[in-house]
Amino acid sequence: MEKKLNLDQNLIDRGREAARKIAARVYEEIIEPNTTVAVERTVVRLLGVDGVDHQDVPLPNVVVDQVHKGGELDKGIAYWMGNAMVAKNMTAQEVAEAVGRGELNLLEIPPGNDAEIKQVIDAEASKMIEHIISQRKKREDLQAKLGIGSTPLIYVIVATGNIYEDVIQAQAAAKQGADIIAVIRTTAQSLLDYVPYGPTTEGFGGTYATQENFRIMRKALDEVSEEVGRYIHLCNYCSGLCMPEIAAMGAIERLDVMLNDAMYGILFRDINMKRTFIDQHFSRMINAVAGIIINTGEDNYLTTADAVEEAHTVLASQLINEQMALNSNLPEEQMGLGHAFEMNPDLEDGLLMEIAQAQMAREIFPKAPLKYMPPTKYMTGNIFKGHIMDAMFNLTGVLTGQHIQLLGMLTEAIHTPFLQDRALSIENAKYIFNNARHLGDEIMFKPNGKIQKRAQYVLKKAVTMLEEIAEMGLVRAIEKGMFADIKRSLTGGKGLDGVVKKADRYYNPFFSLLKGGVK
Repeated sequence: MEKKLNLDQNLIDRGREAARKIAARVYEEIIEPNTTVAVERTVVRLLGVDGVDHQDVPLPNVVVDQVHKGGELDKGIAYWMGNAMVAKNMTAQEVAEAVGRGELNLLEIPPGNDAEIKQVIDAEASKMIEHIISQRKKREDLQAKLGIGSTPLIYVIVATGNIYEDVIQAQAAAKQGADIIAVIRTTAQSLLDYVPYGPTTEGFGGTYATQENFRIMRKALDEVSEEVGRYIHLCNYCSGLCMPEIAAMGAIERLDVMLNDAMYGILFRDINMKRTFIDQHFSRMINAVAGIIINTGEDNYLTTADAVEEAHTVLASQLINEQMALNSNLPEEQMGLGHAFEMNPDLEDGLLMEIAQAQMAREIFPKAPLKYMPPTKYMTGNIFKGHIMDAMFNLTGVLTGQHIQLLGMLTEAIHTPFLQDRALSIENAKYIFNNARHLGDEIMFKPNGKIQKRAQYVLKKAVTMLEEIAEMGLVRAIEKGMFADIKRSLTGGKGLDGVVKKADRYYNPFFSLLKGGVK
């Protein structure tokens, strides 16, 4: 993309170097020495275990809780599962079901031969990675056959609470022109320390993220993809206390996009930062191999902090998220870094500042499939003004070459969107995207004008912030409230009791398999 903002490349390089140091410190001090109950449950799922016990507790929870309560999770659940599989000549699923029935205690089985245990577990782990890669290949084949929409890809939500109703709305949206369907997760699911099982028909403000719901929606979108003649992408959330588990489920069922950001969980869901940084790392390793685009949550900063004064925090967080993703082997082409159109609409030249921010993100992250979020903070019951605000957002998106455009709804501040609201929003976006498709190619910004000066100012402020954080560490920066004006502590928040320091003999077969990437 042609560079129009005259940004100082030396400043960008300094920002990236500071972000690299920040991410490296989090990895060395928090991620590498520890595991979590969610990481270990993910290992169980990736060994092929699914289902619930007689009390409807997910079997991955049953297995991991038994070992965790016994104080032996520091070796990794793979060791205990493998030991039982060898000793009892059982599959991983059979071991989990026996634990669920109360017939087997993994800690009471005499330790077997380490080499034999590793051989059995590595074989099962390799099968799952092969399946995930085959799902990635299937996506690529379908996209080659059907094609995908033009960018910005039109991203809309369904949120009925009932997966079967979601299917109806999702297929309708695809026929109207949507490219990405995001199934909004039911309120507060991110705070559940387990993944519900099976298809669900009740949810508040969204639908439960379950593997069966993923399967149902993927099948429905594959059907409508054939009908409309383009590949329809499926999005859900692998954030919260079950971040890596849901990433694994998404990889198994061929989701295409997943919201995946520890900072969002720390700041807006009060999830313990140690817990979620560890979970994020493993989840992004899974997403990397699965070919899933992640979405980060920087847009949310501007719902609690002022979009003019705190714009630099968005860029700073994007640069940190980029480095953390690289540490998980996630390529730039799968980093859907988030930002948002959230200036007060009463500001003079607010649109110029929005254009500066969006163009800056596009120039600093040229390979990233950026996800651009619509105005929400200043939406009111005035649906006509809201529709115009969304139109200006859509114009900015196509002008600055955004990749994923989450459409605003004219009734954004009133209720979960009706079918007709979504149809009007898609019509709005299609009209503007088509009529202004190459507008960005025709426009240059005035040298040293308002747009250039604004972008340069935000970049300089972001780099200053990043270099300050590199000195103090990200933990201290979060404790001071440097992001979104929200303060969180290292020992506060939900899920800290699920963090376990690894033993010297810790074993997780998926780390080496996922680091190997796609062959």
